[in-house]
Amino acid sequence: MCQLKGVSWVFCSFEVYYLNCEKMNASTILILIAGYFGVLILISFLTGRRGNNADFFKASRESPWYLVAFGMIGASLSGVTFISVPGWVEESQFGYFQVILGYTVGYAVIGTVLLPLYYKMNLTSIYTYLDSRFGNASYKTGASFFLLSRVVGASFRLFLVANVLQFLVFDGMGVPFWLTVTMTILLIWLYTFRSGIKTIVWTDTLQTLFMLIAVGVAIHYVSTDLGISAKNIFSFVADSDLSKMFFFDDWKSGNHFVKQFVSGAFIAIVMTGLDQDMMQKNLTCRSLKDAQKNMFWFTIVLTVVNFVFLALGLLLTVYAEQNGITAVKDDLFPYIATQEGLGLAIGVCFILGLIAAAYSSADSALTALTTSFSIDILEIEKKYTEAKQEIIRKRIHIAMSLLLILVIICFKYIIADESVIAKLFVFAGYTYGPLLGLYSFGLFTKWKVRDLLVPVVVIASPLLAYAISVLCLQYFGFEFDFFILILNGALTFVGLLAIKKSGSIEPLSN
Repeated sequence: MCQLKGVSWVFCSFEVYYLNCEKMNASTILILIAGYFGVLILISFLTGRRGNNADFFKASRESPWYLVAFGMIGASLSGVTFISVPGWVEESQFGYFQVILGYTVGYAVIGTVLLPLYYKMNLTSIYTYLDSRFGNASYKTGASFFLLSRVVGASFRLFLVANVLQFLVFDGMGVPFWLTVTMTILLIWLYTFRSGIKTIVWTDTLQTLFMLIAVGVAIHYVSTDLGISAKNIFSFVADSDLSKMFFFDDWKSGNHFVKQFVSGAFIAIVMTGLDQDMMQKNLTCRSLKDAQKNMFWFTIVLTVVNFVFLALGLLLTVYAEQNGITAVKDDLFPYIATQEGLGLAIGVCFILGLIAAAYSSADSALTALTTSFSIDILEIEKKYTEAKQEIIRKRIHIAMSLLLILVIICFKYIIADESVIAKLFVFAGYTYGPLLGLYSFGLFTKWKVRDLLVPVVVIASPLLAYAISVLCLQYFGFEFDFFILILNGALTFVGLLAIKKSGSIEPLSN
């Protein structure tokens, strides 16, 4: 979720990362990758023996809530997050934790408002709600915005990781980039094609574990080198000026507490509660009570994990200052983990953690894209027999895999300008604003709208929000930062008010 901040300089950072990691043995990295995916494919084999639509879309609603809660940590983060959050500490201290605190409010709304709605309607795709509330045009528009955002976002993350693997391993072997990307997506397809979300619930758990081990190992090695004992790490972090957490001074600044906290709440609601990718995992729980229990513990664990990431960032920053290291931001964690002679273990764990962080979001994104296109766009549950549904779903899964490959290759060979790609990724975040407006209007009013005009409102809102944010920064020095999501949602809400029509909806229970 924090991938919307700092993306503009991620590309040049990865170039430095490539150069720094060149010393690592390519064959060792290749063995790590092969072993890693071998384990994931084994999990797929063990969990996907039936491999039907019920497993692919909902895991037959048999997932243990604690596995879902733990696995969602990895899915909530990404390869960008894995290296970005520690790198933010030098510039913004622990200010990002203000957003994390806001998340807790957002997750509470998801658990008490959205999950009961989804379970009551027995949804496979959460965007089906828009059909029953507004109409078919609204339904298709909401699902399309999700598909657009997820295709761009997942492709961006995989593009970064594929570039890393290309430079570290495959360039030296003479393997072209397009083949690296194709093999990467093929490996994801291999362990998701049978049972989709049923497999991902388990693989996400493993990938989250790898990621947390990587952070824990890094903290151990860096703190040991700094002469900080395990029992003194917390006090060292608390006493540091870098651990300042709350900012109330400049209300125009993007890191002001109110902006960060409120934005965090809304970010959690839209990028988890209104995101098919994230909610599909919650909908695999056996009951609403289990899903709510999952959300409660997920909130606690995610808050702790993000604090640990920030603590790691503080230790890395202090280590860099004491050792004359000039790497900053996204360069910091990769450089120290791979080039500072702290040991092979930290380098190996870093590579595994980076891959786990990237693929834990990519595999679930592929499954969510397949689910949304199948259910929302083609409406296979309404139009086809169960046997036909399974055939179509498998074809769509292949098609979505090919689409990701094409978009990533397009990033590399056609668009080429890395700043443009970064802006595309950031703009994809704007697509969640209209979903916020649609669901807010649907849940908190009883008005009907002119369904055919909804796409106009939903398309115009992010464009207008972007224009307003640029003008406010230029003329008033006011940074919207994460707050742009709320502006976007508010514009959509106002637009829906403008196209409302007489009459009100019937209660859902009727």
